[in-house]
Amino acid sequence: MQIENDIKLDFSDVLIKPKRSQAVSRADVDLNRSFRFLNCDTNPKDAVAVDVGVPIIAANMDTIGTMEMAKALAKYNCHTALHKFYSLSELEKFYKDEDPNVVDKVFYTIGTSDADYEKLRILQNRQVRFPKICIDVANGYTQSFVEKCKEVRDWFPSSIIMAGNVCTPEQTLELLLVGKVSIVKVGIGGGKSCTTRLVTGVGMPQLSAIIECADAAHGVGGHICSDGGVRMPGDISKAIGAGADFVMLGGYLAGHDECGGKFVCDANGKKQKMVFYGMSSSMAMEKHYGGKAQYRASEGRVIEVPYKGLVSETMEQILGGLRSTCTYVGTTKLKDLSKCTTFIRVNRVHDNSQI
Repeated sequence: MQIENDIKLDFSDVLIKPKRSQAVSRADVDLNRSFRFLNCDTNPKDAVAVDVGVPIIAANMDTIGTMEMAKALAKYNCHTALHKFYSLSELEKFYKDEDPNVVDKVFYTIGTSDADYEKLRILQNRQVRFPKICIDVANGYTQSFVEKCKEVRDWFPSSIIMAGNVCTPEQTLELLLVGKVSIVKVGIGGGKSCTTRLVTGVGMPQLSAIIECADAAHGVGGHICSDGGVRMPGDISKAIGAGADFVMLGGYLAGHDECGGKFVCDANGKKQKMVFYGMSSSMAMEKHYGGKAQYRASEGRVIEVPYKGLVSETMEQILGGLRSTCTYVGTTKLKDLSKCTTFIRVNRVHDNSQI
């Protein structure tokens, strides 16, 4: 047993310090990014930068990562990681018939089960093109997971592959250098519907996880995606300011018309709330796997979130917040936000008291 005594920080522990700005208007801010992705071809140093648009990704949860969400977010040049429970016919139709702009903004998601890999193989044999792939597990620290990532890379040498989750720089490097992925998904236990930290005692405060994992990834030409812990638009700015190249949103996007799952309605049939649950919850395991295996614990919870209507209003609030952050710290480009960010530690981010 050992103890690390340096303090680890979460989004709620810091604010971004404002600086003198030359930016005239929020409208001047460019939120689009382009990256040269590691491991996507045989000679990454000569690779052409890929325009990825706005680096926000809807999470691959079955209530969030829907095809409807993908179409809605693509209008804002943002991404969606599709959940892995769509049928072969649904996926083939989507990838072959949908607007290419939508398809290019989608991560096809798999886990590590034989069924997931069989489905991927079948679609590949049917000439389905996967520009982006997400390999998602709760625990990204097993050797078998790293080997699975390398196997998918061998199948898809040109795809942008994102994999996780982890929360330490050592395993970030393992996935990039041995697993041959392009983006590492960073975050354990920080999600709105996740109880991993409560059930297992395992995790890392999200801001420090981003800082440490981004430093490791960027040192070898890789990238990270912050996954979990976003409670408000400012947390997205903090994640990018800390070094995240992408930010994944789950619970923050729950409750919209584009979501999947069950809505709770009033007596007149008007939507009031949405049932939202973690993918390691008993509800998710019952729905997709016929119940929770006896050897494992539920690491997710079921909650009801308010109905929020179309996702467009929320996206405009998110993107507007990012533009405002950039003007506060003196840049007109999102790509420079981390260079311009100085965090200050605080005891309280916001006054929640009732007047």
